[in-house]
Amino acid sequence: MAGGDDLKLLGAWASPFVTRVKLALNFKGLSFEDVEEDLSNKSELLLSSNPVHKKVPVLVHNGKPICESVIIVQYIDEAFAGIGPALLPSDPYERAIARFWAAYVDDKVLVAPWVQSLRAKTEEEKSEGLKQTFAAVETLEGALRECSKGEGYFGGETVGLVDISLGSLLSWLNATEVISGTKIFDPVKTPLLAAWMERFSKLDAAKAALPEVDRVVEFAKKRQAQAAAAAAASETK
Repeated sequence: MAGGDDLKLLGAWASPFVTRVKLALNFKGLSFEDVEEDLSNKSELLLSSNPVHKKVPVLVHNGKPICESVIIVQYIDEAFAGIGPALLPSDPYERAIARFWAAYVDDKVLVAPWVQSLRAKTEEEKSEGLKQTFAAVETLEGALRECSKGEGYFGGETVGLVDISLGSLLSWLNATEVISGTKIFDPVKTPLLAAWMERFSKLDAAKAALPEVDRVVEFAKKRQAQAAAAAAASETK
């Protein structure tokens, strides 16, 4: 790391958004202090560092906070441009394309349909959420074919912004398979993504950042049980 740089990550282990930042820091080869937040009792540091949303992740660099995972990843790439591999292309057009697909991952895979499938109260809602997720994944299969240019990653020969954005979801996607029996990256339907997932998961930087699948499964089941109990309680009032 560059001399004098102090990096502190405020996060929560189960959050894929926090995992995203850890991945970026690891791939850049940067040392950082990993501060686990209790989201039911948020620290003063978190509340003062992100007074607008009061959410993790927050990267504190030499006392200055940066919020929102995709913004943090891009900040890391720019602030430490001379360290480790570049996470974004140097060409403006290719950089814009990478940002587009990173946003697509959040909008079409993480935030809406996939989360809907996990939180669904009925089989119909779950089915619809998974249907939308599979449609988005098939689109990403085409994006990987185009962006990789025959290499192993969305970033080409090396991991880039889109790889980190999608890679941050891998523990949760694997947990979904354990819980529901549904394989999101099907080797038959999306062979490129299935191979990419295996390749990405074996990287040392990824293994150091991704939470254990069994731990995520336990966490997800606990959250589902809490949500079901809360819904049942509201119906009896």
